[in-house]
Amino acid sequence: QVQLVESGGGLVQAGGSLRLSCTASGTVESVDTMGWFRQAPGPEREAVSCISPSTLYYRDSVKGRFTISRDNAKNMVYLQMNSLKPEDTAVYYCATEPGPVCDPGGVTTKLFGSWGQGTQVTVSS
Repeated sequence: QVQLVESGGGLVQAGGSLRLSCTASGTVESVDTMGWFRQAPGPEREAVSCISPSTLYYRDSVKGRFTISRDNAKNMVYLQMNSLKPEDTAVYYCATEPGPVCDPGGVTTKLFGSWGQGTQVTVSS
């Protein structure tokens, strides 16, 4: 079992930056894939980015603005978000999965077994 805790959310003006962090604890040696999802009120939870040992994925709307990275020694994954837009406003969730499920073509929530509680990101116009 893996426990995940996100941090780094907040309120920022459009054009600003935030860095989200996610700390994993528990059976972390089995984690191949770490990812970030987001959910705005109403819509389904959508994949933002993920990272496996040799694969990266970004949804089209964040390419060139967001960067995912991980520190395996610290069991952490980060999401650097630059040039934020009001449409980026959502609760952001960290997720992990033992296997290498990250796909450059996209991922879904069904592929991930462990989830954090989420951190709110609000971008004002």
